[in-house]
Amino acid sequence: MKQFDVVIIGSGLAGMTLALQLAAHKKIGLITKKALLDGASNWAQGGIAAVLGDDDSIQSHVQDTLVAGAGLCSESMTRFVVEHGKPAIEWLLEQGVQFSHDELHAEELHLTREGGHSHRRIVHAADATGAAVQLTLSAQIKTHPNITLLEEHIAIDLITGKKLGLKEPALANRCFGLYALDNSSGKVVTLSAQHVALATGGAGKVYLYTTNPDVAAGDGVAMGWRAGCRVANMEFIQFHPTCLYHPHAKSFLITEAVRGEGGLLKLPDGTRFMPAHDSRAELAPRDVVARAIDFEMKKRGLDCVYLDISHKPEAFLKEHFPNIYARCLELGIDITKDPIPVVPAAHYTCGGIMTDQRGRTDIHNLYAIGEVAHTGLHGANRLASNSLLECIVFAQAAARDILQQPDGPLQPLAEWDESRVTDADEEIIISHNWDELRRFMWDYVGIVRTSKRLQRALKRIKLLQEEIDEYYSNFRVSNDLIELRNLVQTAELIVHSAMLRHESRGLHFSRDYPEQLPAAENTVLVPD
Repeated sequence: MKQFDVVIIGSGLAGMTLALQLAAHKKIGLITKKALLDGASNWAQGGIAAVLGDDDSIQSHVQDTLVAGAGLCSESMTRFVVEHGKPAIEWLLEQGVQFSHDELHAEELHLTREGGHSHRRIVHAADATGAAVQLTLSAQIKTHPNITLLEEHIAIDLITGKKLGLKEPALANRCFGLYALDNSSGKVVTLSAQHVALATGGAGKVYLYTTNPDVAAGDGVAMGWRAGCRVANMEFIQFHPTCLYHPHAKSFLITEAVRGEGGLLKLPDGTRFMPAHDSRAELAPRDVVARAIDFEMKKRGLDCVYLDISHKPEAFLKEHFPNIYARCLELGIDITKDPIPVVPAAHYTCGGIMTDQRGRTDIHNLYAIGEVAHTGLHGANRLASNSLLECIVFAQAAARDILQQPDGPLQPLAEWDESRVTDADEEIIISHNWDELRRFMWDYVGIVRTSKRLQRALKRIKLLQEEIDEYYSNFRVSNDLIELRNLVQTAELIVHSAMLRHESRGLHFSRDYPEQLPAAENTVLVPD
């Protein structure tokens, strides 16, 4: 058993920020499924939304977020995050992050604009903001004496007082640590901690097409749910409108900023179609754009549509979108001359484990920060570039709360019991179920839904759960089995949430309930 003051599950921006905020005072265990930089934060292209411009205001950013969230954002939570935007950017600058600067005023940061924003307020590092931030923070993570980095470790389940058989309510509803599989040795380790933070990211891999890395398997939501946390608004899965469509380009995102800087969406014959769907055209929020693309593709039987920014100067494109330019060129697409083939893809999980303003969940000493959490910021649809901001703001808030908490009693934790299981005889069951799940989630619980499609999905989920539970009970755990178990649990939460929403709002569009109800209500699921 390994003991820490705080164990953080996930090494994206939320997890790294929390680790660095606490490391001067606490002994930190930072566990990550693959390598340190394999999370979704590292892939983020666009940037971080913050009010920095003289013509911008807190109220304007709040209002843009509320509009995008289709009536479901918590106004107090939104204001809390937006007000902490500037300090969040200042903290990153203090850490040494190299953001892009304005060409005319070199001392000022360059601010770009994205869909749904009324002002230029996106701080960025060319078109690879996440990588710039993560590389800077990771250098500190690797060298800090109080941070133990456990790579190639996948969390299996949280250890709560209830699981330990403790009867006293304060202890029964407390998190004492977790079990994790060390993929390098194949052994399950027990991690004991005063505090545990879920910073595991989203659940994009529950869908066939996604912009997310392979590690985005809904682990934190599933673990939190099994431990007894409420989950909210899981029906709101944001589909990014523009994922590069190419057989050799897995999960490559074409950032929102391409449309923000004048990119136009076109049919194969070169005709624009967005003005017919929304007066904001290409600068409409993501849900509107994704549905419009989905509509045109299905109506015309298209494999993709095209995003064209070739009318902009070559030097401008190479400076502002160097990574997109380079990647597309590798695939034979010259964005200075050619339109980019794009399709919508699952991008962001707006719902998650319910938390308060300090990142606290329903279980004592368990925090959830970043995409895994439902804070009330995103409502029914996330405004572009609010996600990295949320990671920093709530990681800092959780750190403040953890530092104020007294240490509680350490409980003896049982070792992982493998005495009644054997090695799996056929791994094909896992890969087959994984493929089946992602395909029917894409077909039945995608951009446009119906009650019949949701019922079909739920029926298949129940069958998969039976198979996976039996497999989990009889065989030694593996990385793929743990992820599949979490993906199926997360898929069930998404489908149940979607079935409870009898309206179309934000990212949830139902053909059976096309109207929006007068009152906006969160979908809250409570564990048995």
